[in-house]
Amino acid sequence: MATHRRSMPRARVARRLVVLVATRKGAWLYHGDAGRKSWRADGPHFLGHIVSHLVLDPRDGRTLLMAAKTGHLGPTVLRSIDLGRSWKEAVRPPAFNKVAAGQPGRAVDHTFWLTPGHASEPDSWYAGTSPQGLFRSEDGGVTWDPFSGINDDPQYRKWMGTTQDGTPDGPKLHSIIVDPRDPAHLYFAMSGGGVHESVDRGQTWTPIVAGLEVVEGFDASNIAFHDPHCIRLCPGSPDRLYQQNHCGIYRLDRPSNEWLRIGRRMPRRIGDIGFPIVVHPRDPDTVWVFPMDGGSVWTRTSPGGVPAVYVTRNGGKTWRRAAAGMPEGQAWWTVKRQAMTSDMNDPVGLYFGTTSGELWASRDEGQQWLCIAAHLPEIYAVEVAAPA
Repeated sequence: MATHRRSMPRARVARRLVVLVATRKGAWLYHGDAGRKSWRADGPHFLGHIVSHLVLDPRDGRTLLMAAKTGHLGPTVLRSIDLGRSWKEAVRPPAFNKVAAGQPGRAVDHTFWLTPGHASEPDSWYAGTSPQGLFRSEDGGVTWDPFSGINDDPQYRKWMGTTQDGTPDGPKLHSIIVDPRDPAHLYFAMSGGGVHESVDRGQTWTPIVAGLEVVEGFDASNIAFHDPHCIRLCPGSPDRLYQQNHCGIYRLDRPSNEWLRIGRRMPRRIGDIGFPIVVHPRDPDTVWVFPMDGGSVWTRTSPGGVPAVYVTRNGGKTWRRAAAGMPEGQAWWTVKRQAMTSDMNDPVGLYFGTTSGELWASRDEGQQWLCIAAHLPEIYAVEVAAPA
């Protein structure tokens, strides 16, 4: 079992922050002051576009990539090198390889997830799509190519299922993670299709699903039935990962390959089903989740109409409600898998966006919450970054 040292990385005190909000009808940037007390809205950008993810490159603090889709132009990636003042479309966005005439092929419905590459590989990016596909760019998002061969691998295609399988808005490849210590060490997850790891820069992959549960009545030995919702690696301890799954909250301590369900300690009336999970940037024992009603696959609302964040500060042994400032009833929104994040400050700031178009923030690690924007379209993703 890996040892988790508490000699954590130092807090980064950003002079200013920008919260990047991707929605069903465009994108917004919220610029904050150093105290995270006031926020200035910049947007909408590409009003009417379905924006799945908006990410600022931490390596230069100025390059933005946006995963977007419109009804008539289809899926693409948009790029800005001036923090959103101007944009250019990718010359070659993610697309599956063409197949011979008469053979079944696949088309990218939308790019869903964007991850900057390793700090030692400037201009490298990874993208996950729906239906499940893995892509890489080596020129800052201008051109994209299929990465590693899994898109056409017969076994992976079987695990991916069909475009009718998976989540209501299509199966997705997500949670692309690059080990900060080693650019050859990668993770990704598929809904459905499990969690996968490579230690050789994507030449080979190994599923990591031991210990994970699946929906009752399905066979856990069939990787296609595994439905991870979000995977996060601990920046302060990269040998530890956390997962919010369709069937609970889990922790993985490498070199073990078996996930431990830590959501059993959540209040029984709340349960441990949800989509997002956020890890403290320095403390590997501190994690925040946003539970949803797990009574059925279709409910997807806050439990009882009372939304709340829950936090553990001991690796999942105990959980505490952290909802001061949130509605106390008749608030049925929830939070999607990419729509909750943290900054690097001390104390850590937390941010989440709701399915009803509200953006919430906490300057004190979740002790108190404030709605900083309302009446936006349904929020798909929230990221926070320190621009150059």
